[in-house]
Amino acid sequence: MLPYVAYLRVYEPLVAFPEPARSAWTVYAVSGDRPSRSAALSVEHRQSLWYLVALPPIVAPERESRHAYIRRFDGTTYICPWHTRLRSWLALAEFRSSMPARVVDSFVPPAVARQVEADFERWKRGNPQVRPHILTSTWQIPLPWFVPFRSSERWLVLGDGAGGGRDTGGPTTAAATRTLGYVTSMAQARRRVARALAVVRRRLGDSAVLVGVEDVGRWLEEFHPRSLVELDYGGLVHLLDDAALRADQSVAEVGAVLSGLDAGQSELAVAMYKRLVTRWRVVQDLETAN
Repeated sequence: MLPYVAYLRVYEPLVAFPEPARSAWTVYAVSGDRPSRSAALSVEHRQSLWYLVALPPIVAPERESRHAYIRRFDGTTYICPWHTRLRSWLALAEFRSSMPARVVDSFVPPAVARQVEADFERWKRGNPQVRPHILTSTWQIPLPWFVPFRSSERWLVLGDGAGGGRDTGGPTTAAATRTLGYVTSMAQARRRVARALAVVRRRLGDSAVLVGVEDVGRWLEEFHPRSLVELDYGGLVHLLDDAALRADQSVAEVGAVLSGLDAGQSELAVAMYKRLVTRWRVVQDLETAN
């Protein structure tokens, strides 16, 4: 993982986890030893850099992480396991499927890749129901990720967090560092995705947009219905100045695109879509500038 990574996370209530995981997460949630939210991102980043520079490269850690992100709301504790090992396996599979073999081999020696794949297959046989609670995207946020949210669910912390945040009264977590994100309930997220799918199917038919929203919808269906869903701009906030973060209304603009499509107002939909694409192209272009 790179420092400029955005995250889509699902936090499940403790009751969603079978024993003994439920008891373990219950103890973990009140432990003073677990990393804070801001420290957790730093820990994940340092681990990723270590895996990259190791010889041979460490494609996936030998053991699964025992850490998680924690949220609390209305007396309920919600858990989002890191699943670093699982996410690493899935990232390798995606990388191998999207790149020519010679490119993959230059990053991951074939012998290492074969061993990692064997480990993953063996793990899947014993853990058929486990799925990642975190999706990641480098240098951009896929537009379908904005669909589950509304502008009123936005929270923003600038600088060191001293007086720069806006409390929306939603589910809380520590956010002492520069942050932009959204949190909503699983029920709301699923309803919004379902509405978006209906609009896109009716107006655009089979398209890349439809596939992207379908992927988000299928992923959300894997989790407990009383979960929380979070979009975290993560490291992308360090690519944007304060004014750009304040002005970012990507969730509202995606909503405007869908409303325009639904109402047959194609000019509005196209204008909002162009605004979105332009904003995120500027961010994505920074990848090639580094």
